[in-house]
Amino acid sequence: MIDLGVKHGRDYSEILSELAVAVGRISDGYLFFEMEPEEWRELPQESKLEVWEALAEDLFYALGNEPVIEVGSGVVIYDKETHRINILLGEEDLDSVLLI
Repeated sequence: MIDLGVKHGRDYSEILSELAVAVGRISDGYLFFEMEPEEWRELPQESKLEVWEALAEDLFYALGNEPVIEVGSGVVIYDKETHRINILLGEEDLDSVLLI
């Protein structure tokens, strides 16, 4: 059976909004989309925000089946025990999003 995302108790739209901001902090996150640095730099800010929002939604559902996903040089991890999504850059804890 396939999970439909991670279990959560908070409002879905709030979680997505926070997750979009968190993954947006990964400076080379555009590599996830196989974009070149120049392509990313040329995108208007509004388009970048739309990309991060779409990625946040995809991650929310994908993390239900695959708890660790690489995004550029960052890693997005679903921690079932603490009910949070952690965003790491190397060994550094970049951000986390609470699910409950």
